[in-house]
Amino acid sequence: MTTDGIVRIPADIDQPDKIVWGLTARQTVILAVTAVLLYGEYAALGERLPLAAALALPIVVAGVLLAFGTRDGVGLDQYALAALHHVTSRKHLIPEPSEIPAPAAWIAARKAPRAGPLRLPARGVTEDGLIDLGDRDGVAAVAEVSTVSFALRTPDEQDELVAVFARWLHSLSGSVQILVRAERTDLTPTIEALLHQARDLPRPALTTAAQQHAAFLTDLADRHELLRRRVLLVVREQSAGRALRRIEEATRVLNACGLDVRLLDRHALTTCFDTERPGGAR
Repeated sequence: MTTDGIVRIPADIDQPDKIVWGLTARQTVILAVTAVLLYGEYAALGERLPLAAALALPIVVAGVLLAFGTRDGVGLDQYALAALHHVTSRKHLIPEPSEIPAPAAWIAARKAPRAGPLRLPARGVTEDGLIDLGDRDGVAAVAEVSTVSFALRTPDEQDELVAVFARWLHSLSGSVQILVRAERTDLTPTIEALLHQARDLPRPALTTAAQQHAAFLTDLADRHELLRRRVLLVVREQSAGRALRRIEEATRVLNACGLDVRLLDRHALTTCFDTERPGGAR
């Protein structure tokens, strides 16, 4: 604690711990493997120093780059592992629960890479409407967020909206995704409700106007494929309780700028990602 009574907390609390000589555990392991490779090379080619030095240089460079190099905050060793997984994995994937059988020998088709099963990260949807991502990745909660007309606001109101949204972004403590999707929409329920309520209007002119508007919507649906824009907020956490608390925090902060945040239940979540239904994604 300082003399003025203020305790300073490091901002980057997710920074890996240093275990030896200012190196993290990952860097220590990489440099140790590099040292073992150099020692093995020296033991095999110790008497031929020029050749040993020529072979040692790329090993040292690769070890240093993998230990200290980063891109977008990700270590180069993780990029190398991802590249190795991409090269060795199958590129033609089929959504099947089990291994794809080999084609019959009598099929005289052009030789092509064998397809593999598509393993999606989602295991299922819980009763609370959370997406189960497995023991390693935890769960994901999906909420629908309304929109506001930013262009119609005054400059002061726009500054206030930006400030509230920035305050929510600064409060984030985990992974979050803002997903804007175009979905097919069906006007049939709206048209039927409009025609049903038109009969109970007090004036004939209002009834005629409602029927004409229903006819306009019917013609619009027949001539065009109607889409609507939907904004989804997705948060991922290791436990369901933390995911739900983060949705509650987003609801409390974003309500200040006129945005309604509604957590999707199991039925709404299943319907949202069903591409075969009228409300499915495009």
